[in-house]
Amino acid sequence: MLLGCIGDDFTGSSDLANTLAKQGMRTVQYTGVPAEDAAADIEAGVVALKSRSIDPQDAIEQSLRALEWLQKQGCTQFLFKYCSTFDSTPQGNIGPVIDALAEALDADRIIVCPAFPGTGRSIYQGHLFVNDVLLNQSGMQNHPLTPMTDPDIRRWLQLQTQSEVGHVAAKDVLHGTEAIRAALLREQLANKRLVVVDALRDEDLMQIGEAAADLKLITGGSGIALGLPENFRRQGKITSSSANWQGESGKCVALSGSCSTATRTQLQLHLKDNPGFEIIAADVIEGRIDAPTIANWLIANQGVPVAYSSADPEIVKQVQNQYGREQSAHAIESLFADIARLLVAGGITKILTAGGETSGAVVEALNLSTLEIGPEIDPGVPALRAGEKLVIALKSGNFGAPDYFVKAAGILDRQA
Repeated sequence: MLLGCIGDDFTGSSDLANTLAKQGMRTVQYTGVPAEDAAADIEAGVVALKSRSIDPQDAIEQSLRALEWLQKQGCTQFLFKYCSTFDSTPQGNIGPVIDALAEALDADRIIVCPAFPGTGRSIYQGHLFVNDVLLNQSGMQNHPLTPMTDPDIRRWLQLQTQSEVGHVAAKDVLHGTEAIRAALLREQLANKRLVVVDALRDEDLMQIGEAAADLKLITGGSGIALGLPENFRRQGKITSSSANWQGESGKCVALSGSCSTATRTQLQLHLKDNPGFEIIAADVIEGRIDAPTIANWLIANQGVPVAYSSADPEIVKQVQNQYGREQSAHAIESLFADIARLLVAGGITKILTAGGETSGAVVEALNLSTLEIGPEIDPGVPALRAGEKLVIALKSGNFGAPDYFVKAAGILDRQA
C-alpha cells in the first residue's frame, strides 16, 4: 500500500475511494480499523471512521489507530479526509485530529483544502464557497450537528488547532506547481504549520497534488486526492487498472436522514413517482413507530421506496430543543440501523443511503468491513459492493443530481 487515507465519515470515505479509483489506483475502503493486513495488491487504503461528530479525544484516538495500521501496511504518504463543507464545530474535530496526525508523523507544510470545484466547492482568499454562495449562506448554517456559520476556513480552523494557520492564495495557485511549492515553504518558514490552500478549478487540485508529492500528510476533501496518484505513477509504482465490478439483481430501497437542501430537493422529485415513508422524530423517540413497521413497508412497496427523516431545518431545531440534540440524533440513527438489518434479512439486495450519519449507522449495523469501489453514480458518489448479495451507495447529503435516487438504483442493478 502506498497511500493511506483516514476518513471521518463513511460517505466521504467512499467519495475519496471513488476519486482514487478513477485516477487509476487499486483502492479499497475499510469500515473502521481492520483487524488483518490488507491484500498485497491494494495501492490505496481508505479507513472510514465515524469520527466527525464524536468527542474530539475519541476522534483523535480512532484516527491514530487508523494511522498506525496504515503505516504497518507500508504507506509512505497519508491523507486525512473530511467533508468538502468542512463540517466541524469551534472545538473540532478537524483541527485536533490534524494536530495529532501531524505530531505522530512529524509533518509540516500540511495542506488544508476542502475544495472540490467539480462538485461545487471552491476556496478563494481562504473562504469556502458552495457553488456561487459562501458556505454560511449555503444551508450549512442550519446543519443539525455541525452548523457552519463562518466561511473563512483559516479563522474557523484556528479555533480548533494549536498550530498557526497559513494561506496559499489563488494568485500563487494559478501560477502552478512550483509556485505552490514555494508558497508552502514560505508559510513553513513563517511557522505556519497548517496551510489553507485556495482552489478554484479541478486543475488547481491537480497542481496542488503535484506540489504535495513529498509531503507526509495532506488534508482536505476528496478533491485534494485528484493529483496524488500521478505522483506515484511518475515513480513507476502504480499502473492503471480497471475494476471488474457488477451490480446486483433484486429490489432497491432508500434510507435518507440528511436535511441538506440537495437531498430534500432530490426527495421532492423522487416522491412524485415513488412511495415515501416520512419518519417523524418525535414518533420515534416516543415509541409510536418502530423499525419492523418501516422495513416491512419498504419491502412491500413498488418502485424505489424511500424512508426519510429529512425534515426542514426549523423542524429539526424544534425537535432538538424538545428532546436534546444527541437524543434525537441517536434515536434516528438507531432506527435506520435496525431498518437496514431487517431489510437485508428480508432479501433486499440494493440499499441507497443519504446523509453521513445515516450511512454510518447502516454500514456499522450491517458490519460491512470492506467495500469494493464500483462505477460513479454522480460526482463524489460511487456504487459499492458490500457483500456477495448486497450493493449499496452512500451519499453525502449535499451530493448528487436531482434525479439521484432513480439513477443510483439503475446503476446498482445488475441489468442496467
